[in-house]
Amino acid sequence: MAGTMFISLLVLLLLSVPVAISLGLASSIAFMLEGNMPLVVLMQRMFSALDSFPLMAIPFFILAGSLMETGGISRRLVNLANSLAGGLTGGLAVVTVITAMFFSAISGSSAATTAALGSILIPAMVKRGYDVGFAGATQAVSGELGVIIPPSIPMILFGISAGVSIGDLFIAGFLPGVLIGLSLILLVWYLAKQKGYRGEEGITWAMRAKAFKEAFLALLMPVIILGGIYGGFFTPTEAAVVAVVYAFIVGVFVYREVKWKDLVDIFSRSSITTSIIMIIIANAGMFGWILTREQIPQKVAEMFTTFSDSPYVFLILVNILLLFVGMFFETSASIIILAPLLTPVAMALGIDPVHFGMIMIVNLAMGMVTPPVGVNLFVACQIANIKLERLTKALLPFFFVLILDILIITYVPAISTWLPSLLK
Repeated sequence: MAGTMFISLLVLLLLSVPVAISLGLASSIAFMLEGNMPLVVLMQRMFSALDSFPLMAIPFFILAGSLMETGGISRRLVNLANSLAGGLTGGLAVVTVITAMFFSAISGSSAATTAALGSILIPAMVKRGYDVGFAGATQAVSGELGVIIPPSIPMILFGISAGVSIGDLFIAGFLPGVLIGLSLILLVWYLAKQKGYRGEEGITWAMRAKAFKEAFLALLMPVIILGGIYGGFFTPTEAAVVAVVYAFIVGVFVYREVKWKDLVDIFSRSSITTSIIMIIIANAGMFGWILTREQIPQKVAEMFTTFSDSPYVFLILVNILLLFVGMFFETSASIIILAPLLTPVAMALGIDPVHFGMIMIVNLAMGMVTPPVGVNLFVACQIANIKLERLTKALLPFFFVLILDILIITYVPAISTWLPSLLK
């Protein structure tokens, strides 16, 4: 049955059928051809995949991100980052990375981070004389921090799929996110210096103080979310609801940039995004149930151990696999399918599941900026009004740095596990 399912999935993907639909159709085809149970079992599996309390965090974090995006948060964070780093060589490029780090602690989504900030920063960089390909590449790569720095929707999916604490994954994402962010800052500074991009002049401490005051409530949001989780005040799912309430109050009553008429569009966009993710989860749940029934996880474990029983060899093979998968598959579907397969193997080899979760997420995050299906690339291309080929050429030095970051995160477990261990 598993063989039929994988062949069907491959054929459907080659026919350009959406990943979510491909997962469901491949599972149904395999079940009808080789199964001996009623088809209603598949519907039950789909429902069971969605019948999870932690999954409720996803629509609420998406809604909170939409509220904060419309409420002028992105503009205030850009102003704060510009006041801090705008005077450096390649100041706007550095500002792009720093703002993405700030906004990532709010949005939980890579594409949302790219879209919200790119609409401001890409035109600003082009106006200042930056090459449009470099501007788009900087924003697209910075946007991947949206799923690495918590809160993160892929972390929630991994936690549910692999049975790992979502709270531990959230706190574990900080140091990898900071590592990637700092490495990108150094890279764009170096490239800007080579290209002769200068920083802005005339930034005063009064301007910095004003920018910090305006952005203070935005910066406070991740403190409330993560502080509440680790202070024992609420669960990650309840934290998502708190985030919505906080974003609503700040956007409507404090900043007053979210109008009542805007709420219809905000709820509509959030509902569509949530629906897409939930369809993927439901179909992937059915797909994963058949894999488990056919004992595919055990066979995958045996396959990896035939190569070597060394955790170092296993991790390099996983990195290669995930980089390839990230190029062609949607991140949510990849996590839901692969996490239950690979995490037990990693744990059997003595690899911490939180550390392994971060390895999966940073690898698949890179898939968001690699052709042919990198979602951040399409968002950046649309904003910058350039072709994918031009943007891809500008991405080459970024790929080198991201791969180096992935290897450091993979083989230095403390980067992922040190902060969670302090809070236990």
